[in-house]
Amino acid sequence: MHTVAVLALDRVIPFDLSTPIEVFTRTRLPDGRRGYQVRVCAEKPEIDAGAFILRAPWGLEGLKGADTIIVPGTDNPVAPLASAVRDALHAAADDGTRIASICTGTFPLAAAGLLDGLRATTHWIAAGQLAAAHPDVDVDPDVLYVDNGQILTSAGAAAGLDLCLHMIRRDYGAAVAADAARLSVMPLEREGGQAQFIVHDHTPTPTPQGSALDPLLAWLRDNLARDLSLADIAAHAGTSTRTLIRRFREQTGTTPLQWLHRARIRQAQHLLETTPHSVERIAAQVGFGSPTAFRDRFKRTTGVSPHTYRRSFS
Repeated sequence: MHTVAVLALDRVIPFDLSTPIEVFTRTRLPDGRRGYQVRVCAEKPEIDAGAFILRAPWGLEGLKGADTIIVPGTDNPVAPLASAVRDALHAAADDGTRIASICTGTFPLAAAGLLDGLRATTHWIAAGQLAAAHPDVDVDPDVLYVDNGQILTSAGAAAGLDLCLHMIRRDYGAAVAADAARLSVMPLEREGGQAQFIVHDHTPTPTPQGSALDPLLAWLRDNLARDLSLADIAAHAGTSTRTLIRRFREQTGTTPLQWLHRARIRQAQHLLETTPHSVERIAAQVGFGSPTAFRDRFKRTTGVSPHTYRRSFS
């Protein structure tokens, strides 16, 4: 039987903790046998879980021998990672154990160095913080989960369900995963990524508060409809294109033009939700030269077409 160890760190988010426990304990094989044995492990005898105190039946020793380790998110993702936890995760990775995170559980994996050079995701609201704290991680804030083989990461809240169902499908096939999805009252595959759920009164793409780029980002948001090149942006910032790209990478985790494209898509989402404007008109309003280019970019960013997005959220 496949053993899943769920690691509860201090200030664990209860929803993230319960998601893998519920999904994996209820997974049934075609002959009726359970597909998984679940261990709840903790870094210390008592864990602050916000509304309650958790006393897990296993300590860090419960990670040894597990086939999969899942790290749920915490409400303080930048808290220092205990050396014992770091060592336990490294030992598991060296043994070939599959390791996955839910929501801000990505931060402990990054702090342990397990995500260096890899693509990863987390809750969209923490993506900028992750990119700034761990520049060696390729942060993708737009997807529900990322599967790198041994190491997997997911976005926030319900995206943990998507990741768990994905792992069940990897382990036992689509039929078992579909049964687990029905028990969870979830589609086996959801259309689109977490980009479609981002709230529009936040900065269009993650940027640390107080960033030196704030004035430039505000100018870009005010000029989304203009045909802006990298040289135009650098000229407005009074710097070279090379310096501009470096500063964007350091402070936003992306490039100026990628930031601009995402900002345009965020504004398009807002217009699709709140106006009756045609797709063609919205494409022009947010700076796309043609409706076709807009539709292609919108679907690449959100995973759905503008019309599908409007049906879901208007």
